[in-house]
Amino acid sequence: MSSWRLIVDGPQDGARNMAVDRALLDEHAAGVLPPTLRIYGWSRPTVSLGRFQDVGDVDCGACRRFGVDICRRPTGGRGVLHDDEITYSIIGGVRDGLPRGVGASYRFLCGALVAAYRELGIEAELTARPRGRRGAGACYLHATGADLSFGAAKLSGSAQVWSRDSCLQHGSLVISRDADLEARVFRLGEAGSAGLRRATRAIADVLGYRPDGDTIVSALVGGVQQGLGVTLEEEPLSDEEAAAAAAGRLEESFLVALETATQGQSTPGR
Repeated sequence: MSSWRLIVDGPQDGARNMAVDRALLDEHAAGVLPPTLRIYGWSRPTVSLGRFQDVGDVDCGACRRFGVDICRRPTGGRGVLHDDEITYSIIGGVRDGLPRGVGASYRFLCGALVAAYRELGIEAELTARPRGRRGAGACYLHATGADLSFGAAKLSGSAQVWSRDSCLQHGSLVISRDADLEARVFRLGEAGSAGLRRATRAIADVLGYRPDGDTIVSALVGGVQQGLGVTLEEEPLSDEEAAAAAAGRLEESFLVALETATQGQSTPGR
């Protein structure tokens, strides 16, 4: 059984989160980093845009009003509002047993997520066929074979980017969803808010209660170990890795900090 690295990060701002993921992918592609699971949160609600996504998909004025930051992901796909969730990134490659090809690698890695949800008491499965609004700027209004479903509802989304033979996949385990806020920031209107409620489920929806973050982290760690057949050894970011992330942070933060909320003031009601 091979050993993978585990990084458990606390809540961070969006630019820092994306810069760390990018720095770890670069290290793995250079042969420096072992295969790694990173688990992290968000210090404030943040929209992450896919690598090539049009900024116009987001209502920046609504983000200002509701205290939502914006950042750019290194991975593709549509926009995601990160708020009440636990987020993961998996950095690995062909030398670690990942199959080549986007479809095959998604199926391989998402098997670990299925195992993680099972540890929480949720029977998730890979989405059988694409469905939903293809043109929507919000990721959770469209499901693909890279996503997990609970029945007919989308439960969790993932996105990838490859650098040579190294892959970064990340996604969210959503605890609860604010469909109204999500509809506002993605210009979806009332119909979009209702559509999100119909088309998605969060962990608290399925379980009928809200598990704490430590429980979800434990399930994610257990699911990755079981689903991928690996052991995880916790090791924090090194000073060199933190410096590399700090150097790359500006690239990820060009849309962040929209001069939204100020310290000492409450965030407007949602």
